[in-house]
Amino acid sequence: MIYHWYDFVGNVGVALVIVAYLLLQTGRVESKSLAYSASNAAGALFVLVSLAYDFNLSAFITEAFWLVLSLLGVGKALAARRAKPA
Repeated sequence: MIYHWYDFVGNVGVALVIVAYLLLQTGRVESKSLAYSASNAAGALFVLVSLAYDFNLSAFITEAFWLVLSLLGVGKALAARRAKPA
């Protein structure tokens, strides 16, 4: 197997998702936090980049939904920040 740059990008994406989940399970981040959702969104996006070069339909569907749901979380976290009084 030849290891391409897009494989590296995909592996970084997987690492972001795994670390986010690890931090969630160890209580270091909350599921509604911007950091958690942003890390998941970035991870899914990076995996999608790698899939653009080595396509897999099942992985694409999973990561596309993961990205959309994570972006919803980012939006909710940003809205909650704006709603808090300064």
